[in-house]
Amino acid sequence: MTFETRLSPELITTYTEAGYWQDTLLTDRLDEHAAATPDAVAFVDSRGSITFGELKRLSDRAALGLLELGIGPGDVISFQLPNWIEWIIAHLAAIRIGTVSNPLIPIYREREVGFMAGLAESKLIIVPREFRDFDYPAMVERVRADVPTLEHVLVVDGQGEGTQSWEDFLATPWEERRDPAELAALRPDPNEVMLLIFTSGTTGEPKGVMHTHNSIYSAVRPLPDRLEINQDTVFHMASTLGHLTGFLYGVWLPLHNGRPCVLQDVWNGKTFAQLVEEHRISYTSAATPFLHDLLGVLELEDPDLSSMRLFCCMGAPIPRTLVRQAKERLPGMTVLGGWGQTENGLVTLGIPGDPEEKITETDGYPWPGMRIRVVGFDGTVLPPDTEGALQVEGPAVTVGYAHRPQWTEDSFHDGWFDTGDLAIIDQDGYVKIAGRSKDIIIRGGENIPVAYVENALYEHPDIQALAVVGIPDPRLQERAALVCVMREGAPELDLPGVQQFLHSKGVAKQYWPERVEVVGELPRTSSGKIQKFKIRQTLGVQP
Repeated sequence: MTFETRLSPELITTYTEAGYWQDTLLTDRLDEHAAATPDAVAFVDSRGSITFGELKRLSDRAALGLLELGIGPGDVISFQLPNWIEWIIAHLAAIRIGTVSNPLIPIYREREVGFMAGLAESKLIIVPREFRDFDYPAMVERVRADVPTLEHVLVVDGQGEGTQSWEDFLATPWEERRDPAELAALRPDPNEVMLLIFTSGTTGEPKGVMHTHNSIYSAVRPLPDRLEINQDTVFHMASTLGHLTGFLYGVWLPLHNGRPCVLQDVWNGKTFAQLVEEHRISYTSAATPFLHDLLGVLELEDPDLSSMRLFCCMGAPIPRTLVRQAKERLPGMTVLGGWGQTENGLVTLGIPGDPEEKITETDGYPWPGMRIRVVGFDGTVLPPDTEGALQVEGPAVTVGYAHRPQWTEDSFHDGWFDTGDLAIIDQDGYVKIAGRSKDIIIRGGENIPVAYVENALYEHPDIQALAVVGIPDPRLQERAALVCVMREGAPELDLPGVQQFLHSKGVAKQYWPERVEVVGELPRTSSGKIQKFKIRQTLGVQP
């Protein structure tokens, strides 16, 4: 398949000469680690572990197997697997022969899988026989009509009708049937599309975001220096590898550094604490609610988490109370906030040693090579401490949307990507995400600072999780509504109580929610981001 991208010789030269694109493949690093430390553990999952030497041998075998199935450079394979080692093998096999990886999040069902694999024109789908009581092969059979290019289905832990067993596929000595020298001959151009990954679906049609080997690697390479990752680091990843956070920092970062990564396929704070104790985990990247859950475990138990050094929170603001609790209960662990998008990898991240106000009141400092700016409605670049539309430029920015060239064209302005977020960049260059541009609440002509109100409400002792959304009003245009989940055993929350709490916090009355709904849980994407469009639907409001 040929993908239309925004790459140009000039863009390639710019980032290559600047050193951000170094034409390295992830399989290059695997080869180095497999040669130097073949018996060192590379990944651990809920089912076992694999060394670097085994990972190279099996991923190379799988690459030859893909060729035998008629899958080669430029073709797309989809894999909808939990955080299992099989995911890693499939991805590395695809890289080895220039096949495009299309990871799908395990929670997706017929509507999403049919659309995404259909748009990707996948020739192969790899799924588990069952995960969390769901029959994946049966689902794939139901969406076959939506994916006319689909030729093969591989099933982990068994097989269904019209499918093949992954175990049989991987046990076949393909290296005895095909010349392994083919792999070296098929080494892809690092500026070719390597990844087709879909946005989390917070609104509208999911977008197929394209990345190259170089664009992805530029989001990973600077991390060891900034965060002092070393030969003792043990990584952890509980966010799905099918989301860019998991993809970058649960797959690429550990393989780049040659350090082990512990994969968690079902998030549970208590399980995470046990894994930290067992494997001496020192680093994780996750959504802010994961930190909240970990601190909740510490209220009831006293696990040994002394090995934890870094907890990078992605995807949501970090309430000040969480940072303070983390400092108190885990004094050896640094909490940092970061911000990025499927389209942009990691754009900003805090720096160890940042003062508390930078951690709690900003979303970090730009990543090496990444530039940020805010502009007004007329496109004018705004000065520091002024809210505007956030734009990004740099080596980790997407090379376009698959088969939607108009979307690609509409998203870029003079080389800058329009993120769809509102933000403020302070005098020191740190960014503060003010909210999605489409999530602005305009009450009587005044913008309500949603993130500000939410941060204040997170300090309420009885609220566990929350979101503030806009609901239509015939006179004021919109009013704010609070939708929240209460802590176990907490008393019922009503509107006067919420407003009295915000009054005590000094929040302007114009910003107070004027409706309160208590729910059992908030709808979230797989990366932990709250899906406000679904909340609006439950309130009877159109997205």
